[in-house]
Amino acid sequence: MENRIYITTKSPSLLSKVAKIVATIALIGFALMFSVLLFVVILTVGAIVWGYLWWRTRELRRKMREYQSSGAAVEGEVIEGEVIRSEVNGISEKSGGDGIK
Repeated sequence: MENRIYITTKSPSLLSKVAKIVATIALIGFALMFSVLLFVVILTVGAIVWGYLWWRTRELRRKMREYQSSGAAVEGEVIEGEVIRSEVNGISEKSGGDGIK
């Protein structure tokens, strides 16, 4: 069997060029339309999820506001920090805490 390759040297006609341009414009238009539609769907789903989470956490937010406004702080609780002392209760830290100076 012989493998024949057909090569045409005819340039495309004006009608085929116009058809290709119209098809390209139509495909770009459809792609833009569907991308806008996808964006709207994602935005809507995101708004629904945000609204659901906002609704489900409203009781927690209310309790946090009440706790903050009541000033209910635990006495002696250290939240964050570091203390460096050279002497504790009259005992020098250099002595190892055995009370001997």
